[in-house]
Amino acid sequence: MKRRKFLAKTTLASAAIGIPNYVSASNKGPILTVAHITDVHIRPEEKIPERAIEWLQKIKAHQPDFYLNGGDSIHDASYDEVSKDRVLEQWEVWDAFRNQIKESKVYSCIGNHDPWWDVPDKENEPMYGKPYVVKRLEMPSSYYSFNEKNWHFIILDGNHEGISLGQEQMNWLKNDLETLPAQTPTLIMSHFPITSITNALVGGQHSDHKELKKLFYQHRDKVRVCLSGHQHLLDRTWYNDVHYFCNGSLSGFWWGDGDAESAGKQYYLETPPGYAILKLYQDGRVENEYFPLA
Repeated sequence: MKRRKFLAKTTLASAAIGIPNYVSASNKGPILTVAHITDVHIRPEEKIPERAIEWLQKIKAHQPDFYLNGGDSIHDASYDEVSKDRVLEQWEVWDAFRNQIKESKVYSCIGNHDPWWDVPDKENEPMYGKPYVVKRLEMPSSYYSFNEKNWHFIILDGNHEGISLGQEQMNWLKNDLETLPAQTPTLIMSHFPITSITNALVGGQHSDHKELKKLFYQHRDKVRVCLSGHQHLLDRTWYNDVHYFCNGSLSGFWWGDGDAESAGKQYYLETPPGYAILKLYQDGRVENEYFPLA
């Protein structure tokens, strides 16, 4: 399968609909190369750690400036009757996976399968819920933002009722965007898609997508791209000059052979396992290239 390269060319489109035009004054290359991996779903069985590390070496060969981890890092802690020992053994193999790129920054978000909920004593169990995931993934909080070069990055937590940000986080996001200088190119990562084609196929999209769409339009000189996972499917949507990339999953069909309708081994529906490499430019342009691994 050929690589799928999504080049976000905003020049003609933005001029046509009267919104800020990101035209480079020179032919300079990207200022950042970023690896987006998501839905690793790592667990100790079936030689999955070895398989995952082998594929991570392929990603590492691109020499990214840093990694964006889109959540569902471990296979699952969220279902009923998952034991503490089972949660710990999954995080241990995640640590071994992460150690392969210990020299690199990894910015993570929380997936729906990462937190442990079925806990006998919720008040006294330090591994209960999202705070433990924040600790294991070395996140500053369940949602946060940071800057690299002249780009701004926002990491969201959609694990609220109905797949949403909740009011506190929504207020924080509005303030974060409001206080940015004008025309600061911004990338937003969430585990769940905010806007996607795949929602029509399998669901799983943010329920607050209309409010987010409105917010992004208010800051259309800043918000350039939104990344997601969760679906294990590959799609791109372009709306109001924002590029929404749902970048498949490293685990494909959860490390299994593939579903009955799949196009190949380890595919989920028609999407192979893989990862994306993004090239981010000074002027706000972005290239998103998906590299299938099967």
